[in-house]
Formats: sequence, structure tokens, C-alpha cells
Amino acid sequence: MVQTGLDSDRSTQSNWGVAARQTTLATVVDRKGIGLHSGLATTVTLRPASPGQGRFFVRTDLPAQPSVAASLAAVNPTVLSTELRQGDASVRTVEHLLAALVGLGIDNVRIEITGPEVPLLDGSALGWVEAIRQAGRQELEAFRTVAHLEQPVTIHHGDAFVAAFPAPVTRFTYGIDFEVAAIGNQWFSWSPSADPFGPEGFATTVAPARTFGLAHQIEQLRASGLIQGGSLDNALVCGEEGWLNPPLRFENEPARHKMLDLIGDLSLLGSLPAAHIVAYKASHRLHGELAAALVPALTYGTL
Repeated sequence: MVQTGLDSDRSTQSNWGVAARQTTLATVVDRKGIGLHSGLATTVTLRPASPGQGRFFVRTDLPAQPSVAASLAAVNPTVLSTELRQGDASVRTVEHLLAALVGLGIDNVRIEITGPEVPLLDGSALGWVEAIRQAGRQELEAFRTVAHLEQPVTIHHGDAFVAAFPAPVTRFTYGIDFEVAAIGNQWFSWSPSADPFGPEGFATTVAPARTFGLAHQIEQLRASGLIQGGSLDNALVCGEEGWLNPPLRFENEPARHKMLDLIGDLSLLGSLPAAHIVAYKASHRLHGELAAALVPALTYGTL
């Protein structure tokens, strides 16, 4: 298991159990870094928000500081990341931050950002988990809703698929398959625990998994205007002979990272539904299509 530095204060962590009421941050926290695709330096400031406001971005670098809701309605199709857009304002590569927020049970937060792309940090959600824990969590005077899946939903493109099945609790299973031997075929299955900082919790099991790429694709992607901010410091890179920057944090770190992306993309529903969600060789596009298809199949209640 990767050592995250998040297991030293159990008294603080005990406050992060499942909450019946909506939550927000207890105080303000910020992080700075480079965007994976744009290569631009930005600062993200996380601020408390009121009940019912949800998770939303504010482009503080633009006139009138427009906001962009972290919702399915704001999804703007792109490649190798998730982008949100409302009007002329957009924010790219939101999935890791949103996964950290939903993974730690933060329902309402104002996310101020000074540019068009969320910083990649070390390529995982661990830096965002640490920032959110530093800020603390506060319960609000409004009840949280829980979504339950009523019928199976499946979507596929070729042999890649995403599916959701009715289940009493939330569970994820993710499979990937690459010709590069160091990655190969991997599967990972995980269900959120009551304590996100516990041995099987989001902070220790999913959040530390870093983004990854294939060495032979790097030049082509950069020529296409992508991964301008990518480096061996913020992404795992795999070649025919193996990993260029080992060691891995988990034997199946790539599969875990794909699950991290899926959790971030499904957070655009507002909350993670009680369902068993299975993905194989999927993409941000397929994640988004599943989220959209889930909307009419979900029923809502309170904890």
C-alpha cells in the first residue's frame, strides 16, 4: 500500500464518515500547478459554499468572473480529459479534483481558478485530498440525497463498454487492456468505505493512482497540442521495455487511475449512485455517456 501521509491523525479523520446532511469545506485552501494539456500555471482556491449550490468553478481571470457548474449539462466534448463549459467560460481536466471532492463527501464548494485548466499536481488526486483534508469538512443545515439505480444501463463502443447494475451500495469495477506488456490486462474492484482515510478508503486506495501514458504516443500528442504540461514528474510513462519512471504506487496503478477518472466524471451527477458500475477499456466520452444515460434510471431519497 502506498504511504500517503494521511494516516497520522485518526481523531481528525473520524469526522469524515458518511454524513446525512450536505457538507462543505470548513475553511479556504489553495493549490498551484501546471495544467496537463495547456502547460499553463494556475491557482485553484477552494471555498465553502451554501447548501444546494453544489460544486462549481469560477474563472477569476475572466471579466465578470463567470461560473461553470460541475454538472452534466456543462460537459464540453474533448479528448483525454473532461472539460466543462458555460457560455464563453470553460475549465478543463476537472476529473481528479472532482473525484477528490466526491470521494471525501464534499457536496458544496466554490472552486476559483485563475486559468482554463485545473493543475495536474503529481498526476493523481492525492494533492487534492490533502488540500481538502487541510480545509476540513463542515455539515450544513440541509439533508443529502442518495440516488438508487432502478434498472441496468449499458453502453458500448466496439469492445469498450460501461455498465451500471442495481446494487444496495456503490461499487466500481474497472478493466483495461494494453498491448504494452508492463500494463497488459488489469482489473480493479472497489467500494467506498465509511472512512475515506481508512485502509480501504478513497484517500488511500484510489486517490494516489497517477495518470499514465505510452512513450511512443508522446510526440504525436504534443504535436496535436495535447499534454504540453506533461512530464515524468506528473505522469507515469510506459515504453516497450517497461516503465520509464518507476516505482508504481500499486501493481495495478493504471486501472486504479482509470477508476479515479470514472469517479470524477460520475460526480457530475451530483452524487455517486448506489449501483455496481463496471467499465472496460472506457474513456471520458464513455463515462459521460453513462452518466447521461443514468439520469432517467435513478430515483432519489434522503439518508
